[in-house]
Amino acid sequence: MTQLLNGKEIAIKIKQEICEEIEKIKHQKKRLPHLGIILSGNNVESIIYVNKKIQECKNIGLSCSLVELPENSSEQKILEEIYKMNNNPFIDGFIIQLPLPQHINVDNLILSINPDKDVDGFHPENFGKMALNMNTFIPATAYGIITLLQKYKIKISGKHTVVIGRSRIVGLPISILMSIQNDFGNSTVTLTHTYTKNLFFYTKKADIIIVAVGSPGFLTGNMIKKGAILIDVGINKINQGIKTMLKGDIDFDSIFGKASYITPVPGGIGPMTIIMLIKNTIKAAYKRLYKSN
Repeated sequence: MTQLLNGKEIAIKIKQEICEEIEKIKHQKKRLPHLGIILSGNNVESIIYVNKKIQECKNIGLSCSLVELPENSSEQKILEEIYKMNNNPFIDGFIIQLPLPQHINVDNLILSINPDKDVDGFHPENFGKMALNMNTFIPATAYGIITLLQKYKIKISGKHTVVIGRSRIVGLPISILMSIQNDFGNSTVTLTHTYTKNLFFYTKKADIIIVAVGSPGFLTGNMIKKGAILIDVGINKINQGIKTMLKGDIDFDSIFGKASYITPVPGGIGPMTIIMLIKNTIKAAYKRLYKSN
């Protein structure tokens, strides 16, 4: 029997906890945490995702600022907006919505972010601290995956985890978090990618598989062992006639009944990513203003 790891349900519970935290801040008459967002270009999925983040901030009670820049904005123009947010005392943390137009050097932008405001956790200072198991901002999607497993009391210590995909957003950070020595970690991790030969060999042995490749139905039932735990990070739009469906990187139909746990798409990792970004923003506010971790 396969059990769904309901990220939407868990995100709602975390949201309730955050709302209580916000009420305490209001009661103490302190300034509310403030998230900044820089959006460059007209990528439809990015716009939808940013709107979801803004709406969730409003629902919870956080302040939120959005800077929208045209597709042809220069790298220098985006750097100027980053500089403004770095130096704005009312913004606790901010993100640059990815992906960016191809003419932009993403690394230059990430390096220019104040690490104390880097609530995406992509700056090398924060990424390095994460790798060393130090207190820092954890990339939201990886943070969401770990939190979801924790909430369902799924023990990963000693298990073999296969991560498919090595992006800085998901694959690299989650491979580190699953393996580091702490109360929730100690998994043996195999990080696979497009150059991995005989992927089937690794996935058939895995206790946990995390897929983030952006390819609908990539992982199928014949690639896993019975009882495997599956985390689907993919969100792919599939056109079926006049309708548009969302499909993950896992072939749900062939997996269901064979896996022990699986995250649905939608309703799995997506809601967890947004809520963990908000948690990072509150963490940034505490660090900067409330002198608390």
